[in-house]
Amino acid sequence: MNKRTKTVREAALDVIEAVEKNQSYSNLLLHSVIEKNELPSKDIGLLTELTYGTIQRKMTLDFYLAPFIKGKLDDWVRQLLRLSLYQLVYLDRIPDRAVFYEAVEIAKKRGHKGISGLVNGVLRSIQRKGLPTLDSIKDPVEMVSIETSHPYWLVKRWTEQFGLEKTRKMCETNLIAPNQSARVNTTKISREELVHQLTESGNEVKESPIVPEAVQSLRGNIAKTEAYLNGQCTIQDESSMLVSYALKLEEGMRVLDACAAPGGKTTHIAEKLSGTGEVQALDLHKHKVKLIDENASRLGLSNVKTSALDSRKAGEKFEKESFDRILVDAPCSGLGVLRRKPDIKYAKKESDLHSLQKIQLDILSAVAPLLKKDGLLVYSTCTVDRNENEGTVSSFLSDHPDFVSHPLDELPETVRSFLDGDQLQIFPQDFGGDGFFISCFRKKN
Repeated sequence: MNKRTKTVREAALDVIEAVEKNQSYSNLLLHSVIEKNELPSKDIGLLTELTYGTIQRKMTLDFYLAPFIKGKLDDWVRQLLRLSLYQLVYLDRIPDRAVFYEAVEIAKKRGHKGISGLVNGVLRSIQRKGLPTLDSIKDPVEMVSIETSHPYWLVKRWTEQFGLEKTRKMCETNLIAPNQSARVNTTKISREELVHQLTESGNEVKESPIVPEAVQSLRGNIAKTEAYLNGQCTIQDESSMLVSYALKLEEGMRVLDACAAPGGKTTHIAEKLSGTGEVQALDLHKHKVKLIDENASRLGLSNVKTSALDSRKAGEKFEKESFDRILVDAPCSGLGVLRRKPDIKYAKKESDLHSLQKIQLDILSAVAPLLKKDGLLVYSTCTVDRNENEGTVSSFLSDHPDFVSHPLDELPETVRSFLDGDQLQIFPQDFGGDGFFISCFRKKN
C-alpha cells in the first residue's frame, strides 16, 4: 500500500493555494487531491470542510487577521493562517493545540524557523487578544460583505436589486454546504423503491418535499451506490429539475438541449419522454459531450443524440422549425451555485455579467428559428441577477416579435409561490436548492 505523503491540512493548503493562484475550480482540484493522496474516507470529509470553509470565508478571515499581521506575507503563509484561523473560529471539534501544532509543522516544512515563529506568534496573539469586532463597520453593505465574505460590488448589486434583508439571507445561505439530491430514473424504478434500496445500502435519504421525482441525501454519497451505478438515479439539484417541467413535454416530441453538458437536464427530458421522441444535446467541448453520452448510457436512455457543436451554429446542422421544444440552459455567471463553487464569487467581475448576456442572447437568437410554430423555448440559468436574467428575457422578446412570454403553469405546486408572473427566480434560501432562473417563450402561430 502506498504511503500517504501529506496530512489533511497540507492537502487542504495545496488546494486553497491552487484555487487562489490559478483561478482553478475548487471542486475539480479537491477531487484530484483526494485521488493523488489516497486519503481514507474519514479524512475526505475534513479535507472538504477545511478547503471549502477557508475559501468560503476568506474575506471574514482576512478581516480577523489584519490587526495581527505586519508587513508582506508570502501567499502560502497567508493561506496557512487563513486555514488555521478557520479551524479555530468555525470548527469546535478540533482542539486549538492540534491547530497550532499542525500550522507550525507545515510552516517548518515549507519555510524556515522565522516563518514558523511568525505563524505561531500570530495564532497565539489571536488566542490571547480575541478576534476584532465587526461593529467597527458602519456601512451596512460592507458589513454584509465582510460578515458573509462576498465581494462588496456583488452585495451592493444584489441589495439594489432585491433589498438588503433578502441579500443578507442569500449571502448567509451561501456559506452553508448544500445537501446532495438525486433524481429518480422513473423509466427504471419508483421513488419509493429507490428510497428503500438506498436505505438498505446504508444511506440515509428522504423523499424531496419539492420535486416529485427527487430524493434528498442526509448521510452517505448516492453517487457511490449500486443504484447510481445501475442507472436508477442521477445526481441533480432540485432547482435544476424544475426546467423539465417548464418544457411541458409530451411523448414523441423532438427536443433540442442547446447547452447540455454534463447532461442532467438532457437525461431528465429523455426520461420524461419515456424513451420516445428524441433529445438532441449539444455542447461546445468533445470531452463534455462524452459526459452526456456516459450519463445517457448509464441511465439506459436510447433517445439521446449528442453533438460537439457551438449552439450558436445550430442552424447549420438542423432544419428550421424542426423542434417541438428547445432548452437554452445558458452559460452564466453561476452566482446561484456559490455554495458548491465558492471560488466563483472572488473570480467574477461585474463586467463579466455584461459579456455573458451577449452570449446568452446570441444562443437564443441562433436556436429560435429551429423551433416549430406554437413550440416552447425555455431559457434558464443558475444565477441570481436581474440584469442577466430578466434583462436577457426582455431583450430577447423585444428583438423577436414572433415570440411571447408563456406561463410556467406545470411547475410542481411547491414552487409556484416563488413565481413572479411568467418567471421563476429561486433563491438559495427558498428551499435549500441552487439559485436558479427559468423563463419560457412560445413561438406564435
